[in-house]
Amino acid sequence: MDIWVYIIAVLGGFLAGVVNTLAGNGSAITLSIFTELFGLPGNISNGTNRVGILFQSWTSSFGFIKNGRVNKVPYTWLYIATATIGAVAGVFVALSVTNDQFLEAFRYLLLVMLLVILVNPKRWLIKTDVNRMPNLWLSLPCFLGLGFYGGFIQMGMGVFFLVVTVLIMKINIIDANALKTIIIAPYTIIVVFIFHRNGLIAWQLGLTVAIGQSVGGYLTADLSSKYPQANKWAYRLLIVVIAIAVLSSFDIF
Repeated sequence: MDIWVYIIAVLGGFLAGVVNTLAGNGSAITLSIFTELFGLPGNISNGTNRVGILFQSWTSSFGFIKNGRVNKVPYTWLYIATATIGAVAGVFVALSVTNDQFLEAFRYLLLVMLLVILVNPKRWLIKTDVNRMPNLWLSLPCFLGLGFYGGFIQMGMGVFFLVVTVLIMKINIIDANALKTIIIAPYTIIVVFIFHRNGLIAWQLGLTVAIGQSVGGYLTADLSSKYPQANKWAYRLLIVVIAIAVLSSFDIF
């Protein structure tokens, strides 16, 4: 392939890293790179996409940890374990079924998510109450489901994660993004291993995109942790990301 194809892949990965770290659904960018630019089939694109997710989640986590954005939520390690169990189940489902039917329903789910995000914006601009103890009977099933979805397809998982953590658990959107990367980082190691064992990862292409994705993730985590207005910008980006995803899924552009 020409060098410009790889340059586009790295730049696309960088943008996906920014979007994933601050909002979610950056996999819509990387999956398009793998299917449209590199011509990979859907199942291999799904597996190869996890390589960038793996590296980006760890670099983003480092950026958030460096700025003290983690450990603000009780039971973090319990959430990691629960999401990991769900992710392992999800990846085995991904190996045995196609996601075409799910993607058909996914666009309507995105439309619902956009409406949820637009209604009462003040709900998204809260501060994290470090003394607030979450309801485990509610939060653990949510994280199990999020992990399952992340293992199955990953695309849009960050958006669903923010809906759960911000609207249900009442966590600041930047702190929620930090928690998201901390949870995704360990379970993606297992997911990548399973996809690799089944021959569903094109490593050269995955690592190419991962270069840009890792840099974008780290810089975004570092800057958003320091910038006082990052909460508002994350909310605005979330609206833009979901709006674009909805328009794209309904073939409006």
